[in-house]
Amino acid sequence: MNIKGTAFTTAKVTISQAFGKERWNSFMAKMAEKDNYYKGMIMSIALIPVEKHLFFLDELIKEFFNNDKKQYLIFGKVAAKFALSPGGTYNSYLLTKDLKQFVEVGMPQLWNTLYDESVLTAILEKNIVHIKITQIPMKHIYFEYLTVGYLQQALKIFGKKSHEKCVRGFSKGDNDIYYQFELH
Repeated sequence: MNIKGTAFTTAKVTISQAFGKERWNSFMAKMAEKDNYYKGMIMSIALIPVEKHLFFLDELIKEFFNNDKKQYLIFGKVAAKFALSPGGTYNSYLLTKDLKQFVEVGMPQLWNTLYDESVLTAILEKNIVHIKITQIPMKHIYFEYLTVGYLQQALKIFGKKSHEKCVRGFSKGDNDIYYQFELH
């Protein structure tokens, strides 16, 4: 499984803005010492092997966020804001004014744009968005929390408030992810 480089470049911009470019550069120098993959430039169009990206994220969480895995929720929100806002890479997904189309077509397309394996299905039933992610080759809390944060922010940008409920998730020891988002 590979992850599109936009995930890395979003982290770079966000961390540099929050903590300063010098701290980012220091962190990346440490990463390059730990893994040669991080000695080169990673562009937004790159396909990053999932193992490399998860290693990077785990190190980032340790370095900047005291190893708090819940920060992946914040990462998801920041990524959605960065990508879906006007001028963002994936803002075109919000051009539809139909919430059902955005949820059922746009969200799976966004997932497939970022990841080259696994399956995200999304259904809007009355005021509940059902998100299921299956066939993920590695169980890592990143996939669950980042997606929840991303969808919370995407729905907010779309003009909807939501409250999520975890039905199944890596956080509960399950082999897939299933959340329900109640819209207000």
